[in-house]
Amino acid sequence: MSEPITVTIKLFAAYQEAYGVGELVWQFPEGTSVGEVLERAIAEHPQLDQWREITRFGINFQFVEARSILQDGDEVVLIPPVSGG
Repeated sequence: MSEPITVTIKLFAAYQEAYGVGELVWQFPEGTSVGEVLERAIAEHPQLDQWREITRFGINFQFVEARSILQDGDEVVLIPPVSGG
């Protein structure tokens, strides 16, 4: 069996409010997609489900699709809609 990968998740807006921190470090099996990071966040904080369809993803400062596969050491950003002026 392969070693798990470790990724850093940067949290903003609703995600940061739900967790009460700006950053998490999680482990996943190899072959995990960035969309699965969102699924784990929603499983841990079901109130985040309202943002499922409109959350965008970033890996290492690049916008990516939910199916993008994570690599060990990646920095993931979950980008919910934000308001402000």
